[in-house]
This record gives sequence, C-alpha cells and structure tokens, in this order.
Amino acid sequence: MIKNILILSSNNTGHGHKSISESLMEQFSRYPGVNVHVIDGFTLAGNFGLRIGKLYGSVTRNAKELWKLVWELSLKTPSLLNDFTEVAIKDNFLKLIQNLKPDLILSVHPNFNGSVLNILEDYNLNIPFVTLLADIVSITPLWVDPRADYIICPSQESKFKCLEFGVSESKLIQTGFPVRQKFLKHISGNGEDNIQNIKRYTGDRPLECLIMSGGEGSGNMSRIASILLKNFNSRVKIVTGRNKLLKKRLERTLGERFGDRVEIYGFVENIQDLMLSSDIAVTRGSPNVMMEAVACNVPLIITGNLPGQEEGNPAYMQKHNLGVVCKELRKLRHTVDELLYNNAEKLNKIKQSQKEYLNPNVAKEIVSFLLSIEKKGEISFPEELFPNDFPKFWELRKRISLSHNKRIVLKKYKKIKTNQK
Repeated sequence: MIKNILILSSNNTGHGHKSISESLMEQFSRYPGVNVHVIDGFTLAGNFGLRIGKLYGSVTRNAKELWKLVWELSLKTPSLLNDFTEVAIKDNFLKLIQNLKPDLILSVHPNFNGSVLNILEDYNLNIPFVTLLADIVSITPLWVDPRADYIICPSQESKFKCLEFGVSESKLIQTGFPVRQKFLKHISGNGEDNIQNIKRYTGDRPLECLIMSGGEGSGNMSRIASILLKNFNSRVKIVTGRNKLLKKRLERTLGERFGDRVEIYGFVENIQDLMLSSDIAVTRGSPNVMMEAVACNVPLIITGNLPGQEEGNPAYMQKHNLGVVCKELRKLRHTVDELLYNNAEKLNKIKQSQKEYLNPNVAKEIVSFLLSIEKKGEISFPEELFPNDFPKFWELRKRISLSHNKRIVLKKYKKIKTNQK
C-alpha cells in the first residue's frame, strides 16, 4: 500500500494549487498510517524559483499580454521549459526524495511534470508519478506528459485534451474538481451526500453580492461594485486577495460613497462564509474560485478570464448552467436584471443546476484512488548526489538554449560531474 506521498504544489501562483493540496490533505488525514509531504515546487530552485513564483501576482494583474506570451511559449516549446526547470530543481529534488523516499509523487502544478519525470528517468527511480490537473478546459502541454502513470482529469473536456496530446486513455482518470471541506459543511451529512436546501432568492430583501477575482485581486472591482450599488437594492462585499493597494483604494473611494452598503476585505481564510451569505458572486474565470462558489451554491457572473489557461472556463460554466458570462461591464446591469426577472427565476434555476452538478466527494475519491495504486517494486535511491551547483545554472542555461538536443546536454553534464568525482 502507498504510505509515503510527496505532493508538488505552489503557494504563490494563485491560490488554486494550494487549495487543491489542502482538500486532499483533509482526506489523507483519515488514514493515520499515511504520511504526506506537500512541497512548493518553486522552492526547489532556491531563491530564483521563489522569485519566479511570486511574479505571478503582478504579471496576472498588470501584464496579461506577458502572461499570454508565457502561455503560448508553453504550447510551442514545452520541452525547453521542462529542461530549464529540470536544471534548476534537480539537485534539491534528488536530496528531497532521498530524505523522504516517497512511494508516490503527485503533481498539482504544470511546471514540475516533465522536469521531474526527466529526473526520475535519468536516475532510474521507479516511483509512481501522478498528475492532478488544476485546469478544467484549456490545458497546456506542460500538464500532460505521457510518461506519467496516471493523469487525473477534473472534467470531460480536460480528458479529451489529454487524449489529443497522445496520452493513453487507460492512464486518464476522470473525476470532478476537488474543493476543501469548509465549502461543503453546509451540505447535510458533512459532504457525504449531495443533499442541500436551496436558499431561493425572491427579491424581498437586498441582493447580497460578492466580488472577487482569485487570490490576486485583479479586475475592475470598483466599477462592478458601483454598477451594482447604483442600480439595485444591494449590498456588496469585495475580496481583494493579496492586492493590498487595491484594498486601500477601494476603502477610500467606495467606502466614502456607499457607506455600510459595501465591505472591503483583503485575503481571507473564511471566504466560504462570504460565499454562503451571498446571492451572486462576480468573479473572473478562475477554476478554483468557480468550483468553490458552486459548492456554496452561489450563481456566478464571470466578467473575464486570464488568457490561455482560463479561456475555456466561461463557456464551460454556461454549458452546465452554473452561471452567466458578462465580459462587457456596460452590460452588467442588464445581466443582473435578467437574473432577477420574474422573482429571480433564472438565478434560482442556476442554483438548482449547481446542486445537480456538484459531487462533494471528489477529494475523497481522488485520495482513495491514489492509495490504491500499486508500488513498482523496490526503489533504489541514489546514495550520493551531485553537489549543488546552482550558481553554474546560468552558464548551463545558455548551453541548453543553444543546443538542438537539450537532453543530450544535460546527460553530458551529468557524465562530466560523475567523472570529476
């Protein structure tokens, strides 16, 4: 039985990867004999890796075209990015697995799949490797490496994309999207059965609106709030996430204009309470935020999405009637009017669709599957590792970028280091 698990995640590239890891950890805790270690994969590349991970917030807020360029690069040259990452993390990754000796490695971040599989292959480390996709529709090749033992897909669309990338169907496990238990506690049976009472909205009280945009607080929150507060009998809660400057600005502007009809929050740990007390949630198409809102039975208004990885999410949401899309804010008033027409008929139909869509046991089912995977036999971990030559990384990076066969360069480097001993 699998008893020692390493999860490669990320703490700074949004909050979705961390949330998925936490949802699994809650279920792993039900197995006292299982040890799980969650590692921020970017830390394996030292300070350089941490700086790269922390750039996510500023890039997605202020430079979406740059983010689109990174996405397109991952589509065209995934092997280059994998080799780049491999060189950066190799020494620390080998030390990590030598210390932990995992029976299984689970990756919930696209940046570490090909690179880790390269290292395992180079050192003949026969450790089962599983990828859990954190995106629903738009899947980069960095997520999909046919050498993985299994790829867990949160939707039919993501499964089809993996098939397009050449993964055998026998390696694809389709589930739903895992969310943390605190988003499911309102369901009777503590999440064991999908039985919940729908809190219908009939227009007899102020419309409770929640505005958020993932962990980084991007998007035109001020304008959205103004439209809702000016045109509807509403109260608005805004979550700015880690964007502290935005929080201060909104407190100064909206607070003065609308008083106690608006509340501004920074990064919060009780986002589920804000969702459960809301009638609608206005957000971008972040898969984690979308699925947590669905778990809380809050109809969504999607006002945008990150280029690349989130582009397919709004259409997915509409396909399953989990919410509506309004990418032009001049149409937001009309969109809300439609939701509230005829005693909020459309809004309440969305709530019903969310209830039918939700599977509260996804995280439990994923963990059960992971623990059922058989070991591949005894694993021979390297007795001696290369010294940490991270300062030489920049020189090797140049060689990688100039080489027509980057894998040969890496193998030559390993051979040279071995001979030096």
